[in-house]
Amino acid sequence: MNLAVEMKHITKAFSGIKAIDDVSLQVQEGEIHALIGENGAGKSTLMNVLSGKFSHHTYSGEVFVQGKEIKCNSPDDANKDGIVMVHQELALIPEISVAENVFLGHLPVKQTGIDWKTVYQKAEEALKRLALDIDVRMKVKYLSVGQQQLIEIAKAIQMGGKVLILDEPTAPLTDRETEVLFRILRELKNDGITILYISHRLEEIFKLTDTVSVMRDGKMIVTEKTQNLTSDKLVSYMIGRELQNMYPPMETKPGKVIFEIQNYSVRHPEYHGKNIVSDVNMSFREGEIVGISGLLGSGRTELMMAITGGYRVEGKGTVIVEDKQVHFSSPKSAINSGIGFVTEDRKGNGLVLGKSISFNCSLAALDRIQSSHMLNRKKETGLAKKFVEDLKIKSNNVQDPVKSLSGGNQQKVVLAKWLATNPRILILDEPTRGVDVGAKVEKE
Repeated sequence: MNLAVEMKHITKAFSGIKAIDDVSLQVQEGEIHALIGENGAGKSTLMNVLSGKFSHHTYSGEVFVQGKEIKCNSPDDANKDGIVMVHQELALIPEISVAENVFLGHLPVKQTGIDWKTVYQKAEEALKRLALDIDVRMKVKYLSVGQQQLIEIAKAIQMGGKVLILDEPTAPLTDRETEVLFRILRELKNDGITILYISHRLEEIFKLTDTVSVMRDGKMIVTEKTQNLTSDKLVSYMIGRELQNMYPPMETKPGKVIFEIQNYSVRHPEYHGKNIVSDVNMSFREGEIVGISGLLGSGRTELMMAITGGYRVEGKGTVIVEDKQVHFSSPKSAINSGIGFVTEDRKGNGLVLGKSISFNCSLAALDRIQSSHMLNRKKETGLAKKFVEDLKIKSNNVQDPVKSLSGGNQQKVVLAKWLATNPRILILDEPTRGVDVGAKVEKE
């Protein structure tokens, strides 16, 4: 079998710190090859080298695709060499249609201009293949994160690359949507497409992939056929030690009901007369962990965002917090009532990526770091350092911008932001998105 991708002795540093150190990788043509490791191990950085996000002048080493050395200066260069990457952070344009996003950068044209008939027809075919039943003329901003993820994948497939890189593609998807995606990836593999697959979900690795490469602390640890590995062995390669208990026991003692939702409905933001959720009733007790599940588009996220004042349309119904009926007109009013909300879209709703870790950690808890109504930088820094230590956030300095962190460590910063408010009620929407297996086990 021929090599589709070969990376030799790749080293990439940021501010003098090596993110990947002398890493080599070989990927066979027409295989599904997993790349796994803890948060900050260097997986995404290595794939960003391959996909052209980093100019070839900014790293050392060689990259070959189907035997030919390539030196990309941009993702466009990589696309021309048949490499397409779907990043963990979505790159869609919210204000334009689904169809336009699917063909972003390569809209079909005819003599009179853009061939809109072809755009809509081909987009509908691409979405149908992913079992995604939505109007391709709808603006992307009205879709859930899971639906947007599938649009990104449809866009990548439509581009027709020979090497497809997927970074945490199933993080916002339900089991049903994940199975549809797996079916498509197997079809692409049978068509000769090579797939590089980054995931923290070990069950997916064994269900889908042919080969696994494990990274740790910026180095390549091992490459092995998936069938020769076990979950315990993979975890030990990832974290450098044996993990004794993947699901440590937790003791909870539920108390009185402190949060109730009665006859609550949320209308659709675009379709008049249609509800996303209708007449929902729920109650939550003090000290308990309650799971809320449903298929993609079932309204889980929209319900909780409407209740806490963060959705684009208001819900109708009754919300009771600690025996008091409340109405939250904004997330701030929910925070004041002791409610925290870790949103599923950390890039859009959770973080200010260009700002520091310390800025983001204190963003929802400014009252804790004020002195005489002025921001106390010392308190802000101290708060951030506490959560960096408690949550084991991998960073060089709490003043580093959040965008410099890996996806999983960014997710920990989102959690830190809400823990800093000392919430009585904490809502977590897909909280383990991009978080490695070792971090999932960690507990206070």
